[in-house]
Amino acid sequence: MQDREPTIRVGIMADRREIRGCFQGVFCDSSGEGLSGDFRFAVTGGVITLTTGADVRTLPEREFCCRPQGDATFSLYDVTIGVNFHWQRQETQTFQGALSVLVVEDDTLTAVNELALEDYLGSVISSEMSAASPLEFLKAHTVTSRSWLMAMLEKKEAANWNSPMTLSDGEISRWYGREEHARFDVCADDHCQRYQGVTKIITDQVRQAIDFTRGLFLVHNGGICDARYHKACGGRTEDFANVWEDVAVPYLVSVSDGPEDFPPAISEKEAEKWINSSPPAYCNTNDTQALRQVLPSFDQETTDFFRWEVSYAREELETLLLGKSGIDFGELQALIPLDRGPSGRIIRLKIEGSKRTVIVGKELEIRRWLSSSHLYSSAFIVRTERDGQGKVVRFRLLGAGWGHGVGLCQIGAAMMAIQGLGMEDILGHYFPGATLRKLY
Repeated sequence: MQDREPTIRVGIMADRREIRGCFQGVFCDSSGEGLSGDFRFAVTGGVITLTTGADVRTLPEREFCCRPQGDATFSLYDVTIGVNFHWQRQETQTFQGALSVLVVEDDTLTAVNELALEDYLGSVISSEMSAASPLEFLKAHTVTSRSWLMAMLEKKEAANWNSPMTLSDGEISRWYGREEHARFDVCADDHCQRYQGVTKIITDQVRQAIDFTRGLFLVHNGGICDARYHKACGGRTEDFANVWEDVAVPYLVSVSDGPEDFPPAISEKEAEKWINSSPPAYCNTNDTQALRQVLPSFDQETTDFFRWEVSYAREELETLLLGKSGIDFGELQALIPLDRGPSGRIIRLKIEGSKRTVIVGKELEIRRWLSSSHLYSSAFIVRTERDGQGKVVRFRLLGAGWGHGVGLCQIGAAMMAIQGLGMEDILGHYFPGATLRKLY
């Protein structure tokens, strides 16, 4: 188990032919040569060139690293955030720590930021949510993020990181791990944890949260907890096994997101009633002032996270499914949920067409297939509209929640803190059976 603060390698940009940015202050390469000002890395034939001002250098190594002197920082231009999600955009971002640029086999460049774990966490909790959030929420999120990261690194060292895809008897089941991150520990986007350097405002409250919880982890049965989190559960969190591997994780089980117990929504009748209701859940809020306090600016654009609707003309969804799944279903006839978890999230969905019928799962694969980016969640009921001859003309998906639903509900946890609940209350609610332990 971890007994000292590690250094983390974070993948910021990948699959680029060039990487542009600026050194604010002096950075030194392995030879001790100082670099400052605007820079451009490019690759041709597996060889990196670095342009700074009027100087163009050919670099002999396939991974070039430069380290800051004093308080120097670096910026990267055109960093993509929210990859494949509905808020995807590009930003200029500024980082502390070292910069490495490396060539990968397909003759593209990857930019990696290397820094101490606690410095990394200051950016994560200021990027995932707002740095102006209540202190007790920031503390809870810091412990959650720290625990998740160390659990992932331990699992990466010990296990095969394949994300299985099963294709048999017309069924496709897939969950997503981190198998593509061989050259760094974590990426900087929602696939792992949002990390946007020092671009976001890191407040005194964030520093207090980091300092207060330094080296503090969620643990269970002697191991660091794989502490997952998501934006809004929709009223009830989900079991781990319904989203990732088919294993029971005792501290990642479905809980009601509120002071009272809400019934599970496993059957279609239960899901219909649940998604058409508005229970007094922690994450069920339209308090715009509170949401401005806890959500980053681009997340504030999403106002229908607790209950939502997406509507597709039949032909539109046929085209979308062909592009996302590669399967020609022909004329779509039905979307039929087969299995749901306690939060109402669909685990297996049958898609019936005139040419093919396929069952798809798990949660994220369903969300990928049914949206040009990703559906907010797989907790939805289906309304099928037909014309006078009984032919399907439109599918309406009425849904609940934002994200996979496992573990800590970020908006729910933030609302708990606003209501006066503390870090231990929040963590105990979302991770039942886990305890806190200081490891360094």
